[in-house]
Amino acid sequence: MKHLLLITVAAAALASAAAPHAAEHRHEPALPAAMSMPMPQPADTRQSVSFPPMLLEHEMRNMRDHLATLQRIQAALANNAYDEAAKLAEHRLGLSSFELHGAHEVAPYMPAGMQAMGTEMHKAASRFAIEVDKAAATGDLRPALGALADLTQRCVACHAAYRLH
Repeated sequence: MKHLLLITVAAAALASAAAPHAAEHRHEPALPAAMSMPMPQPADTRQSVSFPPMLLEHEMRNMRDHLATLQRIQAALANNAYDEAAKLAEHRLGLSSFELHGAHEVAPYMPAGMQAMGTEMHKAASRFAIEVDKAAATGDLRPALGALADLTQRCVACHAAYRLH
């Protein structure tokens, strides 16, 4: 009887000690220690760009639309809908989109560097549209994916350099 009690107590102790590690036994992916630790946030060194309140909201909507368009482009590519991806890129992000987004209204409030980065982003979107059209004909998506990476990098670079308020 003592042995049964001892075994029961030992089993309970083991179960209690194992409880914090239960996720490991359920085969849930554990995050590497570096990913679970909070990252120190560097000082915000972006150049602050002031917009009138109405234009600020307008430009923020435009940027959210750009991000949603990038997502729709990726979904189109995943479904082999190359024509749709090309049209989205050109008409919502490319050089053809200036009127849609009211670029002439916001440009005067942007520093020259920001204007140049924006123009290069729109050109990159038009280049991507051309590359994805080619992919529809050749079946080789690699150049289009490279052009998409270039387009996205231009977004990242501008957002890293400027912040609106």
